Amino acid sequence: MTWRAPEINRTNEPYVGDERTMLEGWLDYHRQTLLLKCAGLTAEQLRTPSVEPSGLTLLGLVRHMADVERWWFRIRAAGQDIAGIYGTDEDPDADFNAVADADAEADFATFAAEVEAARKAAAGLSLEQTFPRPRRDGSADEFNVRWVYLHMIEEYARHNGHADLIRERLDGVTGD
Repeated sequence: MTWRAPEINRTNEPYVGDERTMLEGWLDYHRQTLLLKCAGLTAEQLRTPSVEPSGLTLLGLVRHMADVERWWFRIRAAGQDIAGIYGTDEDPDADFNAVADADAEADFATFAAEVEAARKAAAGLSLEQTFPRPRRDGSADEFNVRWVYLHMIEEYARHNGHADLIRERLDGVTGD
């Protein structure tokens, strides 16, 4: 039996709530939107770059966002001492680049696990909590958890636009 990306029932973003509720709700909406763009596609379709000359794929976006979830919520905001998922010294962008032989089912499971781990890591953090982000020159910028939520919403929104184009090119499916 051919594996296909699971169907998803996306939950609307909240219309009313405190700041944390709104940030978490919008982030979950965008997480689900990415999965919605992939729903029903085979692993081969998910690995297909479809907007030439770009090599960007839906699977690459899922892999990238799993890594980004880990990077911002777990490694940076929560200070967990863990490695990234896909990048290597030879190919820091392996999340996007190394999809030709990638296991889509495993990558979707990784995405789900990273989203859950990010939720748990963020749950105990105040939106005002700050953390340093080292720069290549040895200095560091100061960020807070609120910034991470806003950045993640922006990152998903941007990549969901890419996913729209890729999905439409693959099979004509369009939508939110």
